[in-house]
Amino acid sequence: MITDMRLSVNRTEFRIYLLIAFLLFVLISCERQKNSAQPLPVTVTTQKIIPKTIPNDFEYVGVAESSHLVQIRARVEGYLDKIAYQEGEMVEVDELLFQLDPRPFVASLDEAKGVLAKQIALHWDAKQSLDRFKPLYEKNAASKRDLDNATSREMSTSAEVLSAQAQVAQAELNLSFTTIKSPIKGMSNRSIYRVGDLITPGPNGLLTSLYVIDPIWVNFSVAESDILQSRTDTHLGSLVFPENMNFDIEVILSDGTRLPSQGVVNFADPALQQSTGTMNIRAILPNPLNLLRPGQFVRVVVKGAIRPNAITVPQKALMQGQQGMFVYVVNSEGIVEQRLVTAGNWYKNSWVIKSGLKAGEEVVIDGINKIQPGAKVITKAYIEPAQ
Repeated sequence: MITDMRLSVNRTEFRIYLLIAFLLFVLISCERQKNSAQPLPVTVTTQKIIPKTIPNDFEYVGVAESSHLVQIRARVEGYLDKIAYQEGEMVEVDELLFQLDPRPFVASLDEAKGVLAKQIALHWDAKQSLDRFKPLYEKNAASKRDLDNATSREMSTSAEVLSAQAQVAQAELNLSFTTIKSPIKGMSNRSIYRVGDLITPGPNGLLTSLYVIDPIWVNFSVAESDILQSRTDTHLGSLVFPENMNFDIEVILSDGTRLPSQGVVNFADPALQQSTGTMNIRAILPNPLNLLRPGQFVRVVVKGAIRPNAITVPQKALMQGQQGMFVYVVNSEGIVEQRLVTAGNWYKNSWVIKSGLKAGEEVVIDGINKIQPGAKVITKAYIEPAQ
């Protein structure tokens, strides 16, 4: 009997404990639901949109080219006696490059001078005869035919003197062509011929090439789409080109080295290339340190354009969604909104926003992974890192 009473009491206590545990579970679940329904605001850093004028640089891939390429060719035939320059080095104006064997041309010059001396003597004799016939004719001591013959002979020998003088000049010119000098200051290429080779003028007469690299040209191409977009932006006033289209050109080498001197655009092709849909542009810039060589690939930065009242946001504030790029904006009530935007060019560490944002709005920069649309947030100002 006593045992049965103890079992009944224990069962009653167990039911009471079970009921208490159930009530506690219900209270805790309600509290969790209440907390989940009203989450605490999270802290994010935001940046207020302040339109400002920023430079709008355009960047392209370019190729360097000599601003003055000279092909050194033989103008007379002869054997190569000497290569006087150091191949691949800088040569100065009038510096000796090649020397052909001058001896045949010296002989030709001496021969031409001998012919000239003979013709001068013959002309002197003819002139003396004419001078003698003139007074005789006046005294009727010589016939008109004799005078005409003397006059003709004097004129003929005079012409022969002119011809001989031309032959001497040509021989002197040919002799000078055996000494080949540099017409410019530039970098030299290798010599195509070696000492002892027979050099002939014409298609095979190329000896070497010289490249002027200070100043130097840089060629680059601008896509038709970029041209049309720039035209649209300038019409809308969101892009302003420099006065008279006087752009500055900066060149960056493949290792990131920036050339110390800036250049200018000196040629734009009036027609687009049908095969590529691009316009060829050429810039010229100083290259005193010879850092840039013909054929070298570089990055070309075209400077001078600006974007007035531009809106920019740091790169990390912009995200890609299924509908496009978007940012999180905090409204006046501290609630997060998702805003689709159209991004333009890259400026420093920020994107230029072409549409979707306006002045005075607050964009979330840090803490994006902790929020979603509709979330309540506490904001603090974003401090841009030093450039």
